[in-house]
Formats: sequence, C-alpha cells, structure tokens
Amino acid sequence: MRVRFGPFTVDAETRQLLREGSEVHLSPKAFDLLCALIEHRPRVVEKTQLLGQIWPDTFVVDAGLNVLIGEIRRALADDARQPRYVRTVHGVGYAFCGEAGSAAEAPAPSRAVPCWLISADRTFRLEEGQNIVGRDPGCAVWIDSPSVSRRHARITVESRGRRVVLEDLGSTNGCLVRGAPVHAPMPLSDGDPITIGSVELKVYLWNAERAAETARIPRKKR
Repeated sequence: MRVRFGPFTVDAETRQLLREGSEVHLSPKAFDLLCALIEHRPRVVEKTQLLGQIWPDTFVVDAGLNVLIGEIRRALADDARQPRYVRTVHGVGYAFCGEAGSAAEAPAPSRAVPCWLISADRTFRLEEGQNIVGRDPGCAVWIDSPSVSRRHARITVESRGRRVVLEDLGSTNGCLVRGAPVHAPMPLSDGDPITIGSVELKVYLWNAERAAETARIPRKKR
C-alpha cells in the first residue's frame, strides 16, 4: 500500500511516513495504527478491533491506543478538535478522514553532480546548492588572497538539471570565466578556467564515462 494525502505519503512496504519526500518518524505501533485507519477509511474502526490488530494476543487498555493516536497527530500536525486526518468518534473508535489516493512511485532522486574547483595547491569539493567563494574563512571555498573579497562569488550546483553556475557577488576585483568578465550568472562546464580576483582555478565536473576509461602505461619490452 502506498497512499498520499495532503503533503504526506504512507508506504507500507518500506514502512515510511514521508512529508514531501522527507521521512517523518513514527514508532512501529503508531505506523501500524495509521495504516489500519487508512486501509479502512472512511469507516470508523472500533477500539476493540484496533487493539486486537495492533496488539494481538496481548491485553492493552484503551490508554495505549490513545497514546499512539496522539503520536500520529503530532507527526501529521493534526488537531483533535478540528481534525484533517484522524477523527475521534467518542465511545466507539477512530476514523481516517483525510482525502487520500494511491501515490505513484516517487521518482528516483537525482544523483549529485560531483564537482570540484582546483587551484595550484588546493582542491575544493563543491556541495549541492550554494557554495560561497571568498576570503572569509567561513566560506565553502576559502581563498586566502588579498585580491579576493570576503564574499566574492557564489557557485550553485543543481544536480537535477546538471547545472553549475557562477555569480559574482559585487566583488572588488571581479571574476573571469574562460577569460571573459562575469556580469550575470554564468554556467560552468568541465575544464573551464576561472579567475577569482587574481587567483586562477579550474572547474572539474565528474564524467562517469571518462572516469571508466583507464589509460594504459606503455612499458618497454625486456
């Protein structure tokens, strides 16, 4: 069972509750209870039936069920007084009241684009998202040169579109890409030479096909 409601997805096979792709923690019993309510939606499920399903062959008082319902509501940010997902029917049981439907398989997450900046003496690994380049030691790419502004440039790595983009942040000495000044966001390609202030670097984007090839070393026959 894979069901979507609001920003949430319940996947019974992987035993995950997801909110817009990010996992939301639920204890095993609370997850089982949520699945049971969804499976029987919109019917009200009696407490005795839920107790027998969640704790088979074990005697548990209603308070244990109440604790799990509270955990589910916290995970779903649901309000017992104005429920969007879990409705209490006093003296009877609980019902799942949200609009739910089958969820298509989530697309596979984009693989991160391994990307580096290489200088004469250092190599900087660029992370997914924004990477600030500057003289401030807190920058992702720290370049200790007086020609470099404290926050000189921003390099954004977007794996989904396999894009790496350089933007100048109003630096004093500017940026160059392939020898041309950067006045607007500039896409970067593998092997591009860039200059930050007076510091020369090179862009390296991982290429799986190229990496799979191993160069042969010529050896002299004895």
